[in-house]
Amino acid sequence: MRYLLTFLVAWAVLVAPAEERKPLSVRLQQIDQAIAQFPEHVAQYRLRLAEAQHDYERAGSPEERYRGLMRLYELYKPFKNDSAMFCLREGIRVADELGNRSESVRCRILLAQRCSSTGMYDEAQVILDSIRPEDISRELQGIYYQSYNNVYDELAYYTQLRDMQQIYYERAGHYEALMFETLPDTCEAYLMRKELSLMNVGKLAESMRVNDKWLGLVEKGSRPYAMVALFRYLEFKMLNDEPNMMDWLCESVLADLNNAVMDQGSLWELANQLMLQGDIDRAYRYISFTSDCANHYGSRQRRWQIAPLMSEIADNYKAKSERTTTQLWVMLGAISILALLLMGVLFFLHRRNKQLDAARKQLHQTNDQLATLNGELQDANHQLSDTNAQFAILNSQLKEANQVKEEYIGRFLSLCSQYVDKLDDYRKMVNKKMKNKELDELFRISKSTEFKEKEIEELYQNFDSVFLHLFPNFIDDFNSLLQPEVQVHPKEENTLTTDIRIFALIRLGIDDSSKIAEFLHYSVNTIYNYRARIKNGAVGNREAFERQVKALGMPQ
Repeated sequence: MRYLLTFLVAWAVLVAPAEERKPLSVRLQQIDQAIAQFPEHVAQYRLRLAEAQHDYERAGSPEERYRGLMRLYELYKPFKNDSAMFCLREGIRVADELGNRSESVRCRILLAQRCSSTGMYDEAQVILDSIRPEDISRELQGIYYQSYNNVYDELAYYTQLRDMQQIYYERAGHYEALMFETLPDTCEAYLMRKELSLMNVGKLAESMRVNDKWLGLVEKGSRPYAMVALFRYLEFKMLNDEPNMMDWLCESVLADLNNAVMDQGSLWELANQLMLQGDIDRAYRYISFTSDCANHYGSRQRRWQIAPLMSEIADNYKAKSERTTTQLWVMLGAISILALLLMGVLFFLHRRNKQLDAARKQLHQTNDQLATLNGELQDANHQLSDTNAQFAILNSQLKEANQVKEEYIGRFLSLCSQYVDKLDDYRKMVNKKMKNKELDELFRISKSTEFKEKEIEELYQNFDSVFLHLFPNFIDDFNSLLQPEVQVHPKEENTLTTDIRIFALIRLGIDDSSKIAEFLHYSVNTIYNYRARIKNGAVGNREAFERQVKALGMPQ
């Protein structure tokens, strides 16, 4: 029967009209953004507090001061517990000064609620026991019984003594029944306790109907909405419906964050769920943020709840950091092996260079023989002249290729040596921070892209320097092929702009847009647009422009 009921509830939820559920990744991005904007929400909330404080200070009569204190209490209640309790104590004093016994009792009941909700159970009982039954109006009976119910329910939950726990639960049940008899069935306290009671006995279909009623009475995204969404999460959690439960939990978190609530119960629970799902980094950030809010709010109970979870997440975070360190060592070993392979490739290139030198010498000897034969065979003079010219062009290309290769190989070896030193320095820095247990700083450094951006900038500087050394007149020769309005002039000496750098690579024989995009860290479409824009400004035929760039001469 229980399984059938669970199935029917889940089916009703799935077929009921609702807003499209967003993926959890999108929800978490929204929460990250809300946390980043939280200081702005807090600043706006402080402005409301300052305005209410100003109105209170300007109050002329005790009645106005009392209304001002109640307004301040409502604002401080989710923001700072000590200040909310101060407003209630002042409210008691002002109400007694006015002789308004009913409002004095109201403030005492609310003060007891503040005490019990923050772990001060003895204080809450003392305050409630000090209220005489004859002083409690019909209007206040509901919240009076609610306060007693909350005290005994919390004592039953946290006590370690089984016999006392049973006594506390019986008293909580007694005051719960009285609360249901006296509170309106549309008020938040009634609906919250009713839904919780139904969930405790497994009547999820009925508890969800209560939640639907409660949901219809609150504004979406408001502070009360956060509590309704949290109860909805608990119901889906009992149904093991993870997508819906996480969606409603995120709804509750976002409502709290957007309303500058400091008592972050929902975010604490979200951190716990993310830890169970293996998202340790985000869980650690969320529980740290929740702890900071709890410290500001001043709730002992919330700090007691957060402390074990925070310790568990910290342990998991430490274990993950140790695994990351092991991976870094493995990567360092792999990089060392790659460096050895690179040395082997350089040795192979050096041998190939020698072979090219030998081929060039042999070609020179062949040219000498052809010159001798040219004098003897005048009939074949034109043919030999053409052949000689072709060999001269090939020889020039080989000299140019050899010069470019030697220059870039030399610079490449230097960069490799520098990168090995940098890797060693990075290893030493990681080792030092691990010894000093500066894991947060190491985590921040590992996420930063500053190192990559700096190395890319240095790579471009080296490329520009070598290229301009090989082709000192390239910029002027390149601009001579362009119309004046599209000519490109670098702002600094010995540097190239992105436009010139693209055509510098084309001059070196790299004319594939995908390879150029990979080297310059742009998209292929961006490289294509750069090439098209420059060619459109060519002096002559735009189709022959890149061939003309490839033909720009080497220095003598």
